[in-house]
Amino acid sequence: MASESLEDIKKTINERLPEKVQVAKIEFEGPQVVIYTKNPEIITDNGDLVRNLAKDLRKRMIIRSDKSVLMEPEKTIETINQIVPEDAHITNVSFDDVTNEVIIEAQKPGLVIGKYGVTSRDIVRKTGWAPKILRTPPIKSEIIGRVRNTILSSSKERKKNLTELGSRIHQSVKYDNDWARLTSMGGFKEVGRSCMLLQTPNSRVLLDCGVNVAGPDEKTAFPFLNVPEFSIQDLDAVIISHAHLDHCGFLPYLYHYGYEGPVYCTTPTRDLMTLLQLDHIDIAHREDNPLPFNVKHVQKELKHSITLDYGEVTDITTDIKLTFHNAGHILGSAMSHLHIGDGAHNMVYTGDFKYERSRLLEPATTRFPRSESLVMESTYGGHEDVQPSRNKAEKELMKTIYQTLNRGGKVLVPVFAVGRAQELMIVLEEYMRQGMIDEVPIYIDGMIWEATAIHTARPEYLSKDLRDQIFHMGRNPFVSDYFVKVQNINERKDIVEGDPCIILSTSGMLTGGNSVQYFKWLSEDERNAIVFVGYQSEGSLGRRIQKGMKEIPLENDEGRTQVYNVRMQVKTVEGFSGHSNRRQLMEFAKRIHPRPDKIIMCHGDPYKTVDLASSVHRSYKIETKTPLNLEATRLQ
Repeated sequence: MASESLEDIKKTINERLPEKVQVAKIEFEGPQVVIYTKNPEIITDNGDLVRNLAKDLRKRMIIRSDKSVLMEPEKTIETINQIVPEDAHITNVSFDDVTNEVIIEAQKPGLVIGKYGVTSRDIVRKTGWAPKILRTPPIKSEIIGRVRNTILSSSKERKKNLTELGSRIHQSVKYDNDWARLTSMGGFKEVGRSCMLLQTPNSRVLLDCGVNVAGPDEKTAFPFLNVPEFSIQDLDAVIISHAHLDHCGFLPYLYHYGYEGPVYCTTPTRDLMTLLQLDHIDIAHREDNPLPFNVKHVQKELKHSITLDYGEVTDITTDIKLTFHNAGHILGSAMSHLHIGDGAHNMVYTGDFKYERSRLLEPATTRFPRSESLVMESTYGGHEDVQPSRNKAEKELMKTIYQTLNRGGKVLVPVFAVGRAQELMIVLEEYMRQGMIDEVPIYIDGMIWEATAIHTARPEYLSKDLRDQIFHMGRNPFVSDYFVKVQNINERKDIVEGDPCIILSTSGMLTGGNSVQYFKWLSEDERNAIVFVGYQSEGSLGRRIQKGMKEIPLENDEGRTQVYNVRMQVKTVEGFSGHSNRRQLMEFAKRIHPRPDKIIMCHGDPYKTVDLASSVHRSYKIETKTPLNLEATRLQ
């Protein structure tokens, strides 16, 4: 059936293309139709033709050159250097001879593209190679390097996977799409291990596959993959909303378990997800509590990843199209719009979202083409979950920092590496640059630096204000001289013994990492302060300090238990959360357009989930559901 579809597409393309265009072959690569031609210059000069073809065929289309017309690599590099302005600062050029692409990494990729794409088209015209243009991060990133190398070195394998996927996606629909159902496999009436299975008569799609990091055993830490509806052999696709471990931490296990299909996410999610998964494996190994997967399964996951931009409509099964929309939670976080059965049903899954503009990101999207069902997070859905405004939170933080520095102390901020840390970096840089707090070193420790490097590689996903600063003002707050990377224990000791400063360090809940070490060194000096800006889970060291415990027994540097007296100031500043508060959740349910017929609540404590659901139902007269894990809900 797929071959028939491909033949029909070939026929239409050949009929519509000018006679001068020499088509070598046309094939599926996953959701895309790829046209290989012996004279790509004709296509580059007729962009509307390709766009119209894609629109009429309702397929994503790519034009590439046939191998026979490609310039030699060495000569190609010379030609690229002649075409591209020096100001672009090209840092690397490599070749993918499977897809016939030249990968150009540059500090200013916009100059490689050129105005209206004129420079990149010139590269195609003169060399034959299709340019794939990537940003060189201003901060060197080990993870981005590893991801890009893995994808390039596995190009042949990826091409084979995509060809097979294309055959499956473009088959004819076997059954009428007269129903759709959602099975709760984790993250319902709880926070952690988010996972749900969407079923139609023709497809099986998994949305998120997370872990509960705080879960004491497998029954509470991992999603319910043993439900009767779930079969790894029948799974068509996985969609990951964002990179936090409670949404993607168990994904490598699927590849260990035998899954060979695609995982869809945004590019920043892919990079951050890889970073956090590898760190998760490393920590588990160090704590002698190994996970049921390892690094090779993360690599396999990478080889099967398909990245999509916001607003890009893509076929992911025979009867489901996926479109990502901004969720405003962390870099690359996405709401998933699923168009089922040619419009028979439309579902939106929010993932975690923030319906408020932050310094880092734009607010979550509320407008969708259609939305009969909405699956919505409820983390702060309780009526008491009122957070101060971001502006008020910033002023409260700065007041504490100002007072601490004035008395000659040091400020320790335990912080999550992704999202919260970068938000604080932007705030601190601005206040310091404007002279509102003293200029002191801001030490960045733990995984924060690597996560920040990934942010610098993808400025197009950041807020409009930040993009304006980076692209138009030439000022990138992440690379400010105020920030100092901490690399080893000797540097940490120097910081503790040195002058007043600000320290951002993981982990955010003092459950491990360097933040615990800093706490032990700084806790007994009343001049110092510890500031909590994120959620502290029950039982964590952060929560115990937050509650006012003054004597904390911890293992010292000699491996003996020592009681640390908490004499430093303990401050909690709310308002920096990447989640929507109660008011924002209600406002989102009110503003979403079109209004859904049904809202299913997930990702929240039982009481908060029910509280939000009943409030939405009373206020907006929308049917709401609060399923438990292992329940199935009919959508259509």
